[in-house]
Parts: sequence; C-alpha cells; structure tokens
Amino acid sequence: MSKVFLSLHDVSVRFKMSGKASQNDYIEPLKGISLDVHAGETLGILGANGAGKSTLLKILSGALHPDGGKVINRDASVALLALQAGFDSNLSGRDNAIFRGMLLGYSRREVLERLQEVKAYSELGDFFDEPVHKYSSGMSARLGFAISTIINPDVLLVDEVLSVGDANFKIKAERTMMKKISSGQTVVLVSHSRDQIANLCDRCLVLNNGSLIQGESVDDALKIYDKIMWAG
Repeated sequence: MSKVFLSLHDVSVRFKMSGKASQNDYIEPLKGISLDVHAGETLGILGANGAGKSTLLKILSGALHPDGGKVINRDASVALLALQAGFDSNLSGRDNAIFRGMLLGYSRREVLERLQEVKAYSELGDFFDEPVHKYSSGMSARLGFAISTIINPDVLLVDEVLSVGDANFKIKAERTMMKKISSGQTVVLVSHSRDQIANLCDRCLVLNNGSLIQGESVDDALKIYDKIMWAG
C-alpha cells in the first residue's frame, strides 16, 4: 500500500446563506467526507456546479478549515492550482511567481533562475510584468499553470485550470500534466471534462449532495456521474 499524504476524517463544511434573516439558513457542501490521498496517484473529482469540489480542494490544501471532522497532513507539501488562488492581484505575474515558489520552499535564487521559463510557458508576453488584476481568467490560469511547471510539491491540487484558455494551451497544459503524472507527481484533479478524467486519472470520486461516491473503476465512476447529471 502506498504512503498516504493527506487524510480527511468525517469532514463537514457549512456556510451561512447571505441575505437571510434566520440564523439557521446554511448550506453544507461537504457532509462527513472521509478520504485518503495516496502518494503517486492521480485522483479525479467530478460533480455538478456548486457541488463543493473547490471547497474540497481548499480543505485539502489547508486554506479552509472544516466545521467538523479532522484533516491530517503527513508532512506533505501541497500546492493549490486554481484561478488566481494565492495571487496578490496588485502584484505582477512575475512577483506572484516568485512568492508562490518561495512559499513552497524554493529559494528566491532557484525561482529567479526559472522565471523566464515561467514567462515563456504562460504566453503572457508583456503582461507578465503587469498587475494580476488586469488579467482575464484565462490569463490567470495560464500564469498559475506555468508556475506549476517549475514546482514539484508532494501533492498538486488542480481546480478546473486545465479547462480554461484557448485550445492550444489546453493541449499543452494536459501534456505537461501527463509528464508530471508519469514522473510520480501526486495529483488531485477537479474537472468538468470526462475525457480529462478518463485520460489522466487512475481513481475517480463523484461529489453529490455533500457526499463522495467511489466507483470500482474510473469508468464506473464516470457512469455514476452521468446518471447523476441526467437525473438532475
């Protein structure tokens, strides 16, 4: 059995509904979630819009604390790759790349040595030195993914980023992700693309009504997801 990097035990998250007078009006995107993330695996997470997929990744990353249950990180470095996740919108793409790399334990010198690689991969051109608040969502996604090409955390959490941007960049990003996976990178991937899940993942979970459903195989999980979507 491979090493377990991250574990969730009976994790629940709830948010108060905005604009409601009652103190009891909450939504609960995660209800009693238990999950292990194993070293070297590529775990896909599927679910409808608003199912709580991004919330689950934030819990795994440590950016959000659960209202119930326990999160166990066994000394694993974790990076969350999402649209503008962890970016300071007032800083340039260059400065955000430097800080993101240093937050993951790389020295400033190590990051600086590879900045041109990040700039070239992102295809941002002169915008690389512009504040991130000037970026479109696609540009932010390209910056985040470009930064991920130079870092190798124990666990890489990917939130829909492979689905943003033009067709050529999507192809390039998926190829890069496949190289990371083949090198043993542990990945948790949230995607709306059934093809991406089928092509990249060796395990898949479906998030529905706050609960995780696991099929016997990725193909089985995709069939479960299809049934849920058709029923909705």
